[in-house]
Amino acid sequence: MRNSLVRMNQSLHHRGPDDSGLWFEAADGIGLAHRRLSILDLSEAGHQPMASSCGRFVIVFNGEIYNHLVLRQWLEQEQNNPAWKGHSDTETLLACIAVWGLRKTLQNAVGMFALALWDRSAKRLYLARDRFGEKPLYYGWAGKTLLFGSELKALKAFPGFAATINREAVAAYLRFSYVPHPQTIYQGIKKLPQGSFISFSDVRPGEFPEPHQYWSLCSTMQSGEVARFGGSYEEAIDQLEHMLGDVVQSQMLSDVPLGSFLSGGVDSSLITAMMQMGSPNQVKTFSVGFAEARFNESHYAREVARHLGTEHTEFTVTEKDALGLIADLPQIYDEPFADSSQLPTILLSRLTKQHVTVALSGDGGDEIFGGYNRHIYGPLLWKRFGGLPASARRAIALITMFGQRFATGRAATHLSRLGSRLGLPVTAVDRLAKYGGALGHAGTINQFYRELVSTWPQPEQIMLGGREAASRQEYMDAWQQRLDPALQMMLLDAMTYLPDDILVKVDRASMSASLETRAPFLDARIVEWAAALPLSMKVEERRGKKILRDLLFRHVPKALIERPKQGFAIPLDDWLRGGLKEWAGDLLDNDRLGREGMFDPGGVYRVWSSHLAGHSNEGSKLWNILMFQSWVEKNI
Repeated sequence: MRNSLVRMNQSLHHRGPDDSGLWFEAADGIGLAHRRLSILDLSEAGHQPMASSCGRFVIVFNGEIYNHLVLRQWLEQEQNNPAWKGHSDTETLLACIAVWGLRKTLQNAVGMFALALWDRSAKRLYLARDRFGEKPLYYGWAGKTLLFGSELKALKAFPGFAATINREAVAAYLRFSYVPHPQTIYQGIKKLPQGSFISFSDVRPGEFPEPHQYWSLCSTMQSGEVARFGGSYEEAIDQLEHMLGDVVQSQMLSDVPLGSFLSGGVDSSLITAMMQMGSPNQVKTFSVGFAEARFNESHYAREVARHLGTEHTEFTVTEKDALGLIADLPQIYDEPFADSSQLPTILLSRLTKQHVTVALSGDGGDEIFGGYNRHIYGPLLWKRFGGLPASARRAIALITMFGQRFATGRAATHLSRLGSRLGLPVTAVDRLAKYGGALGHAGTINQFYRELVSTWPQPEQIMLGGREAASRQEYMDAWQQRLDPALQMMLLDAMTYLPDDILVKVDRASMSASLETRAPFLDARIVEWAAALPLSMKVEERRGKKILRDLLFRHVPKALIERPKQGFAIPLDDWLRGGLKEWAGDLLDNDRLGREGMFDPGGVYRVWSSHLAGHSNEGSKLWNILMFQSWVEKNI
């Protein structure tokens, strides 16, 4: 077992290059290993695996508990000043578990984490994950051995691991561009859902106990619907400023250098403003831009940094940078992952790591406060046309889909006017076919959302013999169905897209550079407070994240921020016709696809040819296929 554990641990060196440790309980057949990225308590007192002072529990823990000093105070009041060996949050967590038990400790802890806990008395193994899934945790069986780890590469390092592709997961991946939890790309391996823990004791090989949920976003939102915020809008802004300031300060607790990602958008600018307001020193900020002017927003970040007085560093991404990075993607992400903003996120992480070890980000602001275009225009369209007969909605879909593709001159002008009538701004008319097509295929708001977030809306048309498993987006209970469509979409995003795309992208990108990232907007205190806010304080008419914007304007001039939302987009369509064309062509070769037997070569060829000819922009669909092909090449 020792040699296997050593190999598994070495595979995660990037997640913790500062220290490593192994622990065995030979009589019980249990072994734990840990890689440490030292953030708090850089001394030996923070070494893991760590045993509780009572000797009953042993833990390996990845992440940060932001309120661990508060937890220590509570314990000291209850336990008459327990003796502490150091000041690490891992020691705090273990002491809490010994006194309160795991569930209560998880409910009291505020932070991001994945952990494995061995109860030596009960002979029981626990695995647990934070509320939103900021830190990853995989588990599954290899023969008679239960494996778990922070990344799939650790499980793959175990002798006898069966790397059998889960075809249902591939079908889901084609739709969403990520493998949704609890599935993974491998049969018999699972992702632990966010906000839950699972326990193993006397289970037969191949069995998977049901996870226990200790925190639920649905329950949080339901409580917020019942206990609505009753103050004025100005009072809400005041409360948010005070609370977010406290949260940001708690997440700036570190014994190593710390900075901030700064895109120049609302979320990252607000987090940076809160950091600088509470810091006596210049905050270090980092951004990336693109050589292509229409994708480059780095000048906005530069202006925000200048106004806030931060020490700013930026990096420009080129086609050459992207091509040089592509070979690393299958190793960084372990399973197919096709959010193309992974490229600049990795480069940003590498740039940032040259200066600091911890970076705060604005992730979560869109999902919690309603920042995506689909939260704004999707509900407008659904309320206006969702009640029409299916035949009428299909007619709208055909008009928008074919009209957008072929309209030129005067026809294009009429199409723009149609987009405005449908609720889309001029800058979003290029999304008209997407919204129209979603209307045509959806019978419910859930299905409408599902169509909007689908890369390949019908995976079976491109995948050979693929069958898509039932999706979490297909089910909502009666309470959720009564929510405003905007709140339903925000909830679905926070339960699916956030943990399986955004947080995966950022965690793997940053940890591949041994950089820790923190997301203040996902602090439980912010999320639970925001759940009670009226929707009108988040999304108003055609303006998302209303309260975040208005708070930010207390610190940054409105002129530096107000512009159409672009996201972390890259010029993928152009790159696939340029510097990435040869690489993509090799992976999409007809003979190769035919031999591998996963995708329909003819269907892929038609999409690729249309893209190269400029008849349509199919970069997202092609990137989805390319990331799978690249992953297979390096992992199977």
